Amino acid sequence: MLCWILGFGKSYKFPCIHYRNLGYRHNQRYNLVNVRLKWVKDSVLDTVVTGERELRAAWVIVSIIAADYGGCLPIYRLSGRRRGQLGLPEDLKISTFMRRYPNIFDEFHVPDTGGTLVPWFRLTPDVIRLNQEANAVFRQHEKDFLDRLCKLLMLTKDMILPLPTIDQLKWDLGLPHDYVDSFIPKYKDVFSLIRLPDDRVALKLISWPNELAVSQLEMNALMQQKDEDVIAGRLGFRIGFPRGYGLKRKSIKWLEEWQRLPYTSPYYDSSHLDSRTDVSEKRIVGVFHELLHLTVQKKTERQNVSNLRKPLNLPQKFTKVFERHPGIFYISKKNNTQTVVLREAYDRHQLVHKHPISEIRDRFACLMKEGFLDRSKGLYKEHPATSLGEDESHVFEAESFANEFESEEESEAHMFSEYESDETTHHFRLSK
Repeated sequence: MLCWILGFGKSYKFPCIHYRNLGYRHNQRYNLVNVRLKWVKDSVLDTVVTGERELRAAWVIVSIIAADYGGCLPIYRLSGRRRGQLGLPEDLKISTFMRRYPNIFDEFHVPDTGGTLVPWFRLTPDVIRLNQEANAVFRQHEKDFLDRLCKLLMLTKDMILPLPTIDQLKWDLGLPHDYVDSFIPKYKDVFSLIRLPDDRVALKLISWPNELAVSQLEMNALMQQKDEDVIAGRLGFRIGFPRGYGLKRKSIKWLEEWQRLPYTSPYYDSSHLDSRTDVSEKRIVGVFHELLHLTVQKKTERQNVSNLRKPLNLPQKFTKVFERHPGIFYISKKNNTQTVVLREAYDRHQLVHKHPISEIRDRFACLMKEGFLDRSKGLYKEHPATSLGEDESHVFEAESFANEFESEEESEAHMFSEYESDETTHHFRLSK
């Protein structure tokens, strides 16, 4: 039924002739209006961003430790190449970060072959249980995460994205840290791994699923029984501003006219649109509106989408739509970065529709806060240097400290300055 309403044919990403001609007609009439709305700090939405970087880094470390056979790792195994995936400040040691949360990371020390005590970390029982719950939630909602990843690839012109690009978005999409090894191989009829001309590895969607080619904006309109508006492309975005935000009469008039422009689904072909028009800009807004809806917490760092211009077939300076439409997107400048938040997804600082994985993350954040405060009160004592018990000795049987050991300082001295994909550690078979 949805496919019939939206006018899908056998050639994907092409709308019906009526819809395409409608967009073309408006495209010739509406040039890009030079209107700039001011950015105003929104303290309420800033709270949904505060602490996000630490939360993500801690959860990545938990995932790495939990995936280890022995359930514990020396500090040098968490430094070096993996450091770039955590997003922590360069002047912050990983060991210092982990010691802030003693109710999450349990530290103990083991002497190497030279007698030097090496810090090791394992997960506390509370975090082990929470991680098990998170895995159960992912399995229960696996189809939902599969659809999110499929729709992300459907937004691109070739249904292909490099793994480093997906790696930057995997936390926002709710994918597991090791999704390439644990998730992708389960769907060989849906995805394939290919080698790009620049030698990067990319994920490709094998076929176009028509049933998923419906944007959230279209779905909301259909649920409100606005079928005719969907067919005609008369769809507008929910717009809201923080209290005290003043709009000039000229800006209000422009917004009203802009909302009445035809809406081009991000899953439709947009080659007929002139990038110098408001119609094209509305399509770009629709792309990011859909992208943010694919994330579990309706937000992502601005740098995560900066390298999506070519895959999404967007013009230069495409992220300027965030500044031009502060009623749809809010740019938070917390955490020394810029995070784009979808306003309509939040009722003050709470998600309107909270995904179960977000609830797990909220509980983990509370656990982090509790451990940080308790440590600052001196409720946790330093662990004395200990030797391994008999039940833990197997961890070291495969370790050769004489050949492999390096201190955290030595490891971090050689760490990558730029983000590096997990693909260097993946073992998979590429499609020819």
